[in-house]
Amino acid sequence: MLFNQINNQILIGFSLFLFFWLLVLSLFLFKTLRHYQRLVGKTKKQDLKNILDVILAKIEKQEEETKLLHERCEEIEKKGFKHLQKIGFLRFNPFSDTGGEQSFVLSLLDGEDNGIIVSSLHGRGATRIYAKPVKKGRGEDIKLSKEEEIVVKKASNRRL
Repeated sequence: MLFNQINNQILIGFSLFLFFWLLVLSLFLFKTLRHYQRLVGKTKKQDLKNILDVILAKIEKQEEETKLLHERCEEIEKKGFKHLQKIGFLRFNPFSDTGGEQSFVLSLLDGEDNGIIVSSLHGRGATRIYAKPVKKGRGEDIKLSKEEEIVVKKASNRRL
């Protein structure tokens, strides 16, 4: 009797072990089958070599597209230096006989500090507007005034 009870307990324990072992193996098998179905789900019934060839061809195509996109981004970045990126502005009073800071200097520069400076000098009798070219942060042919140099330096340290 005692021997039968021990055998029954061993059989029950072994049966439970086998049940859980089969459960683990079944879960692993279903997971593997699901992964395989994802790999071959969009392909026709082919052998594994053809399926892998299709996947490799897609990867190569994506690598080429990525390379082209990278080249285009570099080209856009290089062209971006030629666009308006830096702005400087200063109001000032150039004449002692007028009140307020009605005159101004505006600098519009690209990424390489090339562009223009627009200066407006406001006096009692007239307002004059001047434009000067800027190359590499300096006046190209015409000497810059103190205010214009300040605005160019201010703009050179700032980006839009």
